[in-house]
Amino acid sequence: MFSKSCKYAIRSVLYLAVHAEPGIKTGVKEIAERLDLPKHFLAKVLQQLSRNGLISSVKGPHGGFYLNDENLKATLEQIILAIDGPQVLYGCILGLSSCSSDNPCPLHAQIVAYREGLYYQLKHRRIEDLAQRIRFDHLAI
Repeated sequence: MFSKSCKYAIRSVLYLAVHAEPGIKTGVKEIAERLDLPKHFLAKVLQQLSRNGLISSVKGPHGGFYLNDENLKATLEQIILAIDGPQVLYGCILGLSSCSSDNPCPLHAQIVAYREGLYYQLKHRRIEDLAQRIRFDHLAI
């Protein structure tokens, strides 16, 4: 459902939230190696997140990426919208331009309930909450 860029963005933000320490910036090379992602592609994704205020960055030899208190309050919805745009959440599942409640596609009714449930979760899951859950459950990122 989400693009590769979007999946990389979510994983990277969660990595920063789980592994970063206050005052420590993490370079794109470290994130790429730890998550086994292509460094140059990831750098573009992280720059896009930074431009949208979803992660923070500092340039220079001691620079890197980090999450401040405001970044930690961001939701998965914000990340998805910044990378993939609204079409991925609101567009027709079949890609039809004329799909709506008034003019539904063949899957419209079945998708509406699923989409509403998913959208609720994305809108209400903050990065700091997910990171805490990942640490608690000892999940690997």
